[in-house]
Amino acid sequence: MNDPLTRAWASLIGLSAISAVIAQLLPGFDALALKLASVAILLIGWAKARVILSTYLGLDAVPPIRRGFGVVLGFFMAAALALYLLA
Repeated sequence: MNDPLTRAWASLIGLSAISAVIAQLLPGFDALALKLASVAILLIGWAKARVILSTYLGLDAVPPIRRGFGVVLGFFMAAALALYLLA
């Protein structure tokens, strides 16, 4: 599996599977575990977005732009997390 697109695809499938398993387990969680599981799903979404930006959009070839996208994405995810935890 030397092809970067194949690795990215496999990563996305694996991360999606992990988040699907967590989501299936959510109804049985207590309040604290529910918040932690939700944070885990948000972090998995962040990882998936980074894979897509880096590999599929080709930002691996332009590290400063990838870093800028990463910072903006990080701020967005932090805001989403803050709003979720405040709700």
